Amino acid sequence: MVISKKVEFSASHICRSPRLTDAENERVYGPAANPHGHGHNYVVEVGVEGDPDPVTGMILDLKRLKEILDERVLEVYDHRLLNREVSPFDRVVPTAENIAIDIWNRVAPYIGGRARLYSVRVHESGDLSVEYRGEP
Repeated sequence: MVISKKVEFSASHICRSPRLTDAENERVYGPAANPHGHGHNYVVEVGVEGDPDPVTGMILDLKRLKEILDERVLEVYDHRLLNREVSPFDRVVPTAENIAIDIWNRVAPYIGGRARLYSVRVHESGDLSVEYRGEP
């Protein structure tokens, strides 16, 4: 069984790699390579998998999941310029894919007991999302 919780935050980022020339960055990232950045209203959906506890009927207390996401995602990401304010994005391009991996790494250690982190889905816009399910 999988339960999920969504959270939303606003953040800006610059999609540029220092290993690429300006022309290559523009070719790869398009308008997102603007050196002044651009923003999104992100929606993050975290899935937690497990068997319900026979006594409580829960995989994980949803209040606890909300606390984890508030502390490990919203407090870190909300209203930030990711490249300058959130490690590892001072050295990793903050694509939706890399954001999903980073959120996974921030959340996974705090999910325990009968539960395990199943997925992190990052919606960068209404029609674009990426889902990460950890390392195989």
